[in-house]
Amino acid sequence: MATQTPARPLAGRVAVVTGASSGIGEASAEHLAWLGARVAVLARRAERLNDLVARIEKNGGQALALTVDVTDTTAVRTAAERMAAELGGADLLFNNAGVMLPAPIEELATDQWQRQIDLNITGLMNTIGAFTPQLVKAAGERGVADLINTSSIAAHGVFPNFAVYSATKAYVTHLSRHLRVELGPKNVRVSAIEPGIVGTELQNHVTDDGALAWLESSKETVEWLTPQDIAQTIGFIASLPPRANLQQVTIMPTAQPS
Repeated sequence: MATQTPARPLAGRVAVVTGASSGIGEASAEHLAWLGARVAVLARRAERLNDLVARIEKNGGQALALTVDVTDTTAVRTAAERMAAELGGADLLFNNAGVMLPAPIEELATDQWQRQIDLNITGLMNTIGAFTPQLVKAAGERGVADLINTSSIAAHGVFPNFAVYSATKAYVTHLSRHLRVELGPKNVRVSAIEPGIVGTELQNHVTDDGALAWLESSKETVEWLTPQDIAQTIGFIASLPPRANLQQVTIMPTAQPS
């Protein structure tokens, strides 16, 4: 492993970031690279990924764009194999791809239910399945690896019209707690990060008028978190000494009550 410095605490590490074409994933990939990690960025939008890689490389980092739909099991496994061949096995996975589509349950928006389940749960599991062997191997060789999953404050809160989204995020948080117990003895730290409102493209997918009105009105009283706020938190989690594992991190806008 390359020698670490205070400014580049992740030097020598290899990170994977899903949902990297925008928002939290994009900002986190850039920040992890700035901290010294080699980064593989995964998402469906190839042009956005290529632009991200170009920025990382312009700033002296090393990155690999992998155009992947994480709901496609075979594609994710193929991406994991390519990443191992080109960057080396991952020792940091930021499992961030997700979607939020609130709607009243009586609308029977079954296509939106399924899309959230497919991406927030199945996509998450596909990525964990593809990269966990690399994490375990790296932890055995280097003494530490990190699996960080993006959950949400919605995993604990009760919000009208957010039932399916909130349920998928409760799955992420509870899964993370179980995986920490399973993988911790193998030196793989597992964390769930649970943000409050973050200004990203996530809100752009919302079609429910009630949810849109609530989000818009919240801007009058709450300064939303930025993707960079979350990215810095991810970097902090991964930069801790190997003995320390932040199991759950809830990060809220200062003025957001719940």
